[in-house]
Amino acid sequence: MSEPRAVVVVVSDRCAAGTREDRSGPAAVELLRSAGYAVPSPVVVPDGASSVRDAVTSAIAGGARVVVTSGGTGVSPRDETPEGTRPLLAKELPGIPELLRRSSDVPTATLSRGLAGVTAEGVVVVNLPGSTGGVREGLVVLLPLLPHLLSQVQGGDHA
Repeated sequence: MSEPRAVVVVVSDRCAAGTREDRSGPAAVELLRSAGYAVPSPVVVPDGASSVRDAVTSAIAGGARVVVTSGGTGVSPRDETPEGTRPLLAKELPGIPELLRRSSDVPTATLSRGLAGVTAEGVVVVNLPGSTGGVREGLVVLLPLLPHLLSQVQGGDHA
């Protein structure tokens, strides 16, 4: 059986413009690969709902089973990752972002508006914060859940 494909989408105006080095994307790729996922280099897009929606749609079309976004989950005017993600979700999984926020040692994690859910194609999409620490913390929580979640999406029986 081949490794499931995962795609990391970094949402940042500065990283997309090349004025800031992306560190969260490579951290996410490293953790996902270590967990047995086939992951290409991160996709970097500017902030905004349409750029997020287009990048996630492209990842789905490319065969991703998991899409992890990094950035754009806060409350600044250009933070629109949840707005770009929500229209693509057939089923939201509110427990995942709740667990991510509760598991963080950083008080400002409660300000994250990130979403998690499953698309009509059965792809798991999770919004993580843009910081490297937030991505690492988030994936430590998410990775143990993914095998069961992906099995359920494919109609697997409850363990």
